Amino acid sequence: MHIRVTAILAMTVVSWGAEVPRTPDGRPDLSGTYDIATLTPLVRPAHLAGRQSLTDEEAKAMARKAAAERAEKNKASDPGRKAPPEGGDGSEGAAGNVGGYNNVWVEPGAGAFKIDGKWRTSILTDPPDGRIPALTPEGMKRAAVRAKMARPNRGDAFWVTDGISPGPYDDPELRPTAERCLLAFGSGGGPPMLPALYNNLKQIVQTKDTVIILNEMVHDARVIRINGEHEPPDVRRWLGDSVGRWEGDTLVVDTTNFNDTPALGGATRNLHLSERFKRIGEKALLYKFTVEDPTIWTKPWTGEVLWPATDERIFEYACHEGNYSFAGILRGARLLEADAEKAKAAK
Repeated sequence: MHIRVTAILAMTVVSWGAEVPRTPDGRPDLSGTYDIATLTPLVRPAHLAGRQSLTDEEAKAMARKAAAERAEKNKASDPGRKAPPEGGDGSEGAAGNVGGYNNVWVEPGAGAFKIDGKWRTSILTDPPDGRIPALTPEGMKRAAVRAKMARPNRGDAFWVTDGISPGPYDDPELRPTAERCLLAFGSGGGPPMLPALYNNLKQIVQTKDTVIILNEMVHDARVIRINGEHEPPDVRRWLGDSVGRWEGDTLVVDTTNFNDTPALGGATRNLHLSERFKRIGEKALLYKFTVEDPTIWTKPWTGEVLWPATDERIFEYACHEGNYSFAGILRGARLLEADAEKAKAAK
């Protein structure tokens, strides 16, 4: 992971309608580096129900609040503070707020983004309420299984107590793909390519026949074949199989052939993505996507995100460098299981 220190900007603003740069063959030149960090959430918050946009003052207030919170969290810790209780204090944060990242690692963006002159309240645009559609019966069943496996560990082998087999720590391959440094957090590498906790830079390299999108987090790289054909159905990939075509000045990308655990949380190998990349002037792209997975969601859902250009450089994401975590995770789980078995025997 790389820590990037940047100036706090009030909001994301771009110039719409400006002439776009073009490649020698006349296509819009999408090449460049983009920072998609934003305070605009994927799903519309409940207190903004029925509203698709913020006022200028509300957008400014959001940016000011985020800057103030960041400044507060970045204050030096009290060196005389007491250690947290065993198993954590139960507050927000990894392992009861005794593990994971503190604020210095997080890059959530400095403001909302504006599309068509409006500060969006959510990335989702359809359904119109800005909420992800209802789950299918199969989707609900799978979500219940994930919830059991993802239960916060408070220092006990809950999977032994609750009779969950296999348990969430029985095998490193049962751990989440982001934890295993296979895919970015929160579908950052996509598709769909969504803002994540940090390292939100994307770099596009474009030729006549291929578009490559390099994601800074976990160095995922998508290879989009222009005017290609999809691989046979038995060929399955972490990021799916992406083929693109030009519709006027918009690059349209169709992605299928996912494996059983795509980056998009909850999705299955039946996931189908349609994406649209369009230059809006020299300094930004408009990214639009539609998600379909009839196994999980009762209907498709669509969103769009502004990709502002940046002069920042992408750095190597050395996710597993010096990583001893899995040995510790599995060894710790065995100790907790032994304690749980002793407690059961003592009853």
